Amino acid sequence: MYSILYSLLSRHRIVLLKELDGEHFLPIWIGTGEAEAIAMRLQGAQVPRPLTHDLLLSVITQLGGSVEYIVVNDLRSNTFFARIAVQVDGVQQLIDSRPSDAIALAVRASVPIYVEQGVLDKAGITVSPEIREQAPPSGEDELDVFRDFVDGLDLGDLGE
Repeated sequence: MYSILYSLLSRHRIVLLKELDGEHFLPIWIGTGEAEAIAMRLQGAQVPRPLTHDLLLSVITQLGGSVEYIVVNDLRSNTFFARIAVQVDGVQQLIDSRPSDAIALAVRASVPIYVEQGVLDKAGITVSPEIREQAPPSGEDELDVFRDFVDGLDLGDLGE
């Protein structure tokens, strides 16, 4: 998990995944609630009662299972798909999930987040070397490129 991007002009949120040993990023549009659940966990915020993803992790562990990893495994009709790998009694089950929920669970369980190569090939982006050369030397973080990208999108036909 690399970052969560917030558009200042709308309620749209993007979770940004990055290759560990590469330059590819995968932007995935997610809902406000899921973005907040991920961000709260990453920031170490404590809540008085468990949120949905905390509850899911608790149910899995109370039933003797463990979350092993999550994988963003498909992209069809502009919709990402994910699976949660849960181990119970030595047997691994892959459970269908929205990527946003899987990622929120993964950050709580501190497990790896994987992306199938085909998904990265279809939807992955890289920062252009030309953009990096033009970046101000002031030390601004490289997410500014993505903020500009998100803020410049025409989202009028998406609906709410």
